[in-house]
Amino acid sequence: MQLTPRYGAQPVITLDGPPAAIAGPLIRQRRRLATALASFTDEQWSHPSRCAGWSNRDVIVHLDSTNTFWSMSIAAGVHGEPTRFLATFDPVASPAQLVAGSGYVSTGEVLARFVASTDALVGLCSSLDHAGWSAAAEAPPGHVSVSAVAHHALWDSWVHERDVLVPLGLAPEPEADEVAACLRYVAALGPALALNRGAAGSGVLAIDATGPDVVVVVDIGEQVVVRAGAAGAPTVELRLAGDAVELLEALSVRRPLTQLIPADSVWMLRGLSDTFDVAPD
Repeated sequence: MQLTPRYGAQPVITLDGPPAAIAGPLIRQRRRLATALASFTDEQWSHPSRCAGWSNRDVIVHLDSTNTFWSMSIAAGVHGEPTRFLATFDPVASPAQLVAGSGYVSTGEVLARFVASTDALVGLCSSLDHAGWSAAAEAPPGHVSVSAVAHHALWDSWVHERDVLVPLGLAPEPEADEVAACLRYVAALGPALALNRGAAGSGVLAIDATGPDVVVVVDIGEQVVVRAGAAGAPTVELRLAGDAVELLEALSVRRPLTQLIPADSVWMLRGLSDTFDVAPD
């Protein structure tokens, strides 16, 4: 299914909090994954990932390409020229075509390219000031702040890191700030994608997660506004509760939600799965 990004001055996702706070979690996660990959054996590189039809090598080829895109998008946004590259992007077919078209490259070269693109993204993010983090740039939902782009980049890589390491029994210990940032973002991403495709719903989604403790309120209307904490929250149509990592994986379509969802609230959670035409196992 082709993306339908929202471009222009009104971002479909707005996140509260200091825009630059995402830099630390993003940089740590990228560095951690690169370090883990450096010790991979040939068997670990070729091992099936959690992404259907993709080996661990394929996932890293994909993440190398996304690193390059994030750097391009952020740089263009900071210069006041946000791109519109994703207007013709199919999130299912396009990444698969890029991976399939990468040809034979040794695992050493795959790692070297990933490390280089990681260094470029980390260097760019490390150079941003408040104005840079607040500038408009492109992510799959459309034009959002550079901070929101970085949230998407962290969420995507955090999930793919687990796609690679969980089947090998090497899943890293969750970092609280990474989990919180990813959970806040993916809770907004589903409704945003649904709105972009023409959904007319509105409402409030709240998440009360533990291990780490994360409280998120997602106010869905013409925009999706995310804020921490529940103080002063309007009436909540849907409240999710449970382990933070399990909720994050469920909202990222890596496991089923164990909580029963009222029929009139399902649309708040289906934006991601509908876009990728997948369902939880």
